[in-house]
Amino acid sequence: MATHPTKINLSNRVQLVKPSATLAITAKAKALRAEGKDIIGLGAGEPDFDTPDHIKNAAIQAINDGFTKYTAVGGTPELKQVVCDKFKHDNSLDYSPEQVLVSSGGKQSFYNLCQALLNDGDEVIIPAPYWVSYPDMVILGGATPVIISTGIDEGFKISPEQLKAAITDKTRLMVLNTPSNPTGVTYTRADLAAIGEVLKEHPDIIIASDDMYEHIVWSDEPFCTIAEVCPYLYDQTVTMNGVSKAYSMTGWRIGYAAGPKDLIAAMTKIQSQSTSNPCSISQVAAQEALSGDQSCIDTMLKAFKERHDFVVDAVNAIAGMQALPSQGAFYTFANMQTLIDQTEGVSDDVELADYILSHAEVALVPGSAFGAPGYMRFSFATSMDNLQEAISRLQKLFSTT
Repeated sequence: MATHPTKINLSNRVQLVKPSATLAITAKAKALRAEGKDIIGLGAGEPDFDTPDHIKNAAIQAINDGFTKYTAVGGTPELKQVVCDKFKHDNSLDYSPEQVLVSSGGKQSFYNLCQALLNDGDEVIIPAPYWVSYPDMVILGGATPVIISTGIDEGFKISPEQLKAAITDKTRLMVLNTPSNPTGVTYTRADLAAIGEVLKEHPDIIIASDDMYEHIVWSDEPFCTIAEVCPYLYDQTVTMNGVSKAYSMTGWRIGYAAGPKDLIAAMTKIQSQSTSNPCSISQVAAQEALSGDQSCIDTMLKAFKERHDFVVDAVNAIAGMQALPSQGAFYTFANMQTLIDQTEGVSDDVELADYILSHAEVALVPGSAFGAPGYMRFSFATSMDNLQEAISRLQKLFSTT
């Protein structure tokens, strides 16, 4: 019996969300691996280390204790207090548990913020290069992303003048990610103070400070967050963080945000109608991560710094590539425009990523995914052996083109 296919009319909002520029590269890398190709992936945004044992053991104990039921939507009282203690100890920021929301990863924190804060027609300032999800989550909130573009010549940092020029009477939110994914660039105390001077003239603008890579920093100056540097912005700032990167807990899915009580309550309401509480076991693990032995961070940080130094030097030694030393995270963001211009059959960074994958069997993320065409993100969250082999393949490829 013949049937007629049902036509699905998708929502307008989902059709506004653009497919990631990395999807084609990811799919091709997977297909090549299935064919037996030795693909080296430098695209992963997660540490290659295992979660430390004391954190895993806390989770195991929670399971054995039967801590497997629903918790409060916004996180357990114990974890929220530990988050408050962390902000006080690390950032000199005073928050009460009512000002904290624990979510299923840092991504959900930002999504909750967009849904709770933004209305149709609002504008959100996002510096580029940006983390891939910011603009689309803003669009899903009904607002318009306003991109401030920066490049290698600006050190991938926006200036106060650029920020001032981007602000309109529709601006509702400004996003700040330091250390940055994808560049690894960290805003200094002086940088944040200068940006703060602009924002204090606009008390209706909320600042989303994404500090997910806080502990992966090797600059001479200690990490600082904008509400710490500019106390007068405390009531305008939502400070977001999580355990994914510093403690190698990406799969545990725990992020947290702290900010104005009424805004956090609204974000909690959004979460209550989407996922409800984060995983109970993961919350216990996060509590141990934030309050337990911190020496695991130093071990990973040392490895990331060694890898960073190797990759930056090696990339700059390949003709047609240019990379700046960064101050944190585990990425190098290289200018590849010269190679794009010189490589036959290649007209942009997406095509160059495909060319590299096909001819060198190295998977990289094109810069256009981060709002920066002509660049490429190298993740060094993998072993030094993998990095050395990947660089060797790239050197061979571009010495013959």
